Order: sequence, then C-alpha cells, then structure tokens
Amino acid sequence: MDMAIWPDDRIPLPLAALRLPATLDLLVLAPHPDDFDAIAASLRFLRDRGNRLEVAVATSGASGVESGFGGTTTAGEKSALREIEQQASCRIFGLPEDRLRFLRLREDLDGHPLHCRDNLRLVASCLRDHRPGLVFLPHWHDPNEGHQRTYALFRQSVEEEKLSLAACLNQDPKTLAMRRDLYFAFSPETAAWKGELLRLHQSQQQRNLRQRGYGLDERILRVNRRAAETLALHEPYAEVFELEIYSRGNAVAGTLEKLNTQYEEL
Repeated sequence: MDMAIWPDDRIPLPLAALRLPATLDLLVLAPHPDDFDAIAASLRFLRDRGNRLEVAVATSGASGVESGFGGTTTAGEKSALREIEQQASCRIFGLPEDRLRFLRLREDLDGHPLHCRDNLRLVASCLRDHRPGLVFLPHWHDPNEGHQRTYALFRQSVEEEKLSLAACLNQDPKTLAMRRDLYFAFSPETAAWKGELLRLHQSQQQRNLRQRGYGLDERILRVNRRAAETLALHEPYAEVFELEIYSRGNAVAGTLEKLNTQYEEL
C-alpha cells in the first residue's frame, strides 16, 4: 500500500499546500463517533476556507461503551448514546445537521464493520452521493479493526466505482507507522477548543479516565504534541496525514503539484 508521493528526504508540507478550490467537497469517513473530532483543527481550517464538509460515521462504536454508562445496557442503547455524543460535538463544531450521516454498517459480534457486499454498497453509495474530492479517515496501519476495515471498504469502493479523488489518512494514538506527507499545526487556543469537542464524547472520556488515568481529550492531544515536536514546528500541536491519490480507481504515485493541478481543473 506504499505509494511514495515525495522522496524520503522531503520534509512534510503544511495542509495549506493543498490548493483546494472552494468548490471542492470534503468527506470525513469516520469509522466511529469521535474519529471526526480527532482531526477537528484541520477540518475547521478547511471549512473556514470555504470547502463544504460532510461527515459519514461508519459504525456505532457501541462496543466502546462500558455497560451501565449513562444507563445503557443494550447495544442499541449504547449506539444511540454515541450518536447523540457525535451530534453534540458537530453542533459545537458548527456542522449543519444535514451534513452528518450515520451509515450504521453491519458489524460482527465485536462491533467491527463486516467486509461484506452490503457494507460495500453503503460506502460506495456514500461516495457517489457526496462526490468528494478529498476524503479523511484514520490510517489503516493500526491494530484497531474498525479503522482497518473501514479503509478496506473505502479502498475497494474507490476501485470498483473508478473514482478520482485523494485521501488524507490521519495519525491516531494506535497508528503503528505512516508517512508524514501533510500536517496542520495549531495553537494552545485551538487545542483547548478541540479538547472541548472530544470531551463531549463522555462515554469515551470517562472510559479513558478510568482505564488510563487521562481522558480522550488528553489522549488525542498527546499525539498532536508529539507530532509537532517530531516535526520541530513553531506551534505546539499538529495533526499529521499520509496522502493517497487515486485516478479512476487506481492508486497512483505523484507529486503534490500534480494533485493541485488536477484540483484546479475541476
């Protein structure tokens, strides 16, 4: 799956280096509720530049809710709770209600999306409906099976539908390895705002506090701090992405300049 965009000795570039026309639509394909919030700083930056943003949440994430939290005991109750949390954070973000969609993919007994034809149809339909020029989702090189399978469904859908688009695969606390092609650096003030969004996912905030001694907000922001330190940035936080480019369903190597030219022609 390694598709080199630049030579290994080329430093990562700021997200602003993607010269996205304001008419280009963006889609966040989030495996679970809260994956959107993990890259909220980058998404707000692009939204504020004028790009239309849509969010599709693939699965409920019910398996991540501890039994009894908020009075929930059944998978259905836990799913509803996590969707309410995502709706709340999207309202604070400023996303219109009609731009948040729950795909509710079929899941296995562990709560991971099945790689099946029904789910492929749902993901492909989502891509056809939104026609994004750029899709955001967590990196696949991760022990989180929800991340792995959502990426696999996305990639197969792109190939079968012969789509031309780009994907930004973001770093997550569980990411094992990835290329650092693009980054978005941000300030402590933006980090505080992002932390507020993450804390609205109370089922995950409290589970992390109990299991790790710190919340979901701190877990994500620690990754962002380490990224900024690794890249020696002036700002103390950064969201990092690996860029993939697809032309008529085929993954292609190319330069950022080539991708920008393609966007300018849209």
